[in-house]
Amino acid sequence: MSLKTLAPQILTSPTLRSLGRGRHALQRRLSGKPRTLHAFIQRDEAYSQLLVQALPRLAERYAVEIIWHEVSPPERSAAPEPEKLAAWSLEDARYLAEAYQLDPGEHDLPAMSAPAHGDALRARLGHYGSAMTWFEGEWYWSLDLLHHLERRLGSGDDLIFAPIAEPDHTGGGSLEVFLSLRSPYSYLAAMRMFDLAEGWNARLTLRPVLPMVMRSLPVPATKRFYIVRDCKREAERYGLPFGKIADPVGKGVERGLAILIGEIERGRGKAFLQAFMTAVWAGGVNAASDAGLRRICDRAGVDWTEAEADLAREDWRDIVEANRLDLFAGGHWGVPTFKVGERMAFGQDRLWLAGQWLRADA
Repeated sequence: MSLKTLAPQILTSPTLRSLGRGRHALQRRLSGKPRTLHAFIQRDEAYSQLLVQALPRLAERYAVEIIWHEVSPPERSAAPEPEKLAAWSLEDARYLAEAYQLDPGEHDLPAMSAPAHGDALRARLGHYGSAMTWFEGEWYWSLDLLHHLERRLGSGDDLIFAPIAEPDHTGGGSLEVFLSLRSPYSYLAAMRMFDLAEGWNARLTLRPVLPMVMRSLPVPATKRFYIVRDCKREAERYGLPFGKIADPVGKGVERGLAILIGEIERGRGKAFLQAFMTAVWAGGVNAASDAGLRRICDRAGVDWTEAEADLAREDWRDIVEANRLDLFAGGHWGVPTFKVGERMAFGQDRLWLAGQWLRADA
């Protein structure tokens, strides 16, 4: 096993996570300090406004203290489309506020440390973003991941901020999905969205794009580490394998996209997409090699002769670029993004919103 494959397995190890939690808990008990949440708030950000309302509810139920830190917006390397992010945040916060019975407007903020202190502490603890909660070694973003924190604090399944459930029935319609073969969040969506779309009687259209790093938008190390750990927690929740990673960036992504576009055209995109994603995010398969790619094709039932013909094509590049342009034209930039009609929602944990739109349109 290569070091590149072994490193993410160690990073996402549940055993290592449990040991870290135990070490922090022991240090707290020995010091006599209370359980304390550190909240990192961006003053003018919609998600931070929601977190200011949410965390006191957790503090009351679970007898924890909160220390508030003001932070600056993330650097452009971590949020490469800040204007699009700000616009989506305002819209998305309204959906979250309605789901969790909060107020999406501006609120008086608690007393916070100065931004310089907050930025320094955030960096020292290993993050880059805002609307983040840190508790004893782990990070939780906005409201969406507070259910993981609540389970740590001891509530079992009686959660204040339980994950929002996808509708169990809709009346058809069309769901477009913009995704990247190098995005672990796209993997989490790809392994769930086909069954959901089938249950909703909705037509699903795949719109793959090149990953950001292959569009000259490098991802900082702190963001990569957080994403991998976060995806591991979410994969466990969905019952999906994750962590034996063979990053397909570069040649692996390009070859995978060439075959995926061919399979989409043949009406068989689901099998290859899921086989590819499982192989690179959970199986440690090198998609850049002929041997690895052939293993993926075999698992997906793709004839290697057809795959070789796909690999000889170059028009797939025009298709994925057209997808990217459509994604940006809709005011979005990241993946996975779901489109229903003219509405678009970003994030693997927004399938519930896509389902609600489909139901409303039925």
